[in-house]
Amino acid sequence: MERIKPFNSNKTITATQYLGVWVTRDGFIRHEFLPNGRYVEARGNNENAFAGYYSVLGNHVEYLDDTGFTAEGDFIDGAFFHAGMVFYKETV
Repeated sequence: MERIKPFNSNKTITATQYLGVWVTRDGFIRHEFLPNGRYVEARGNNENAFAGYYSVLGNHVEYLDDTGFTAEGDFIDGAFFHAGMVFYKETV
């Protein structure tokens, strides 16, 4: 998908319900949204599979990975939808 507007890493999630770790049902993929506008994605035992910046507008998230690729996702009804996967907020 080609980005129409430039990535704005100055927008961060301020709604605390989006911050934290989101996991797939099987726990294999985990996204952690940090309050400083960074994210880390873990896959299996690889705790740093991907990392980069995220930007949020409403419930829509855009990613800019440190390697340069982009992705996006949406928070809908308490779940996070990204790249054909569904994530749920991890609870302690």
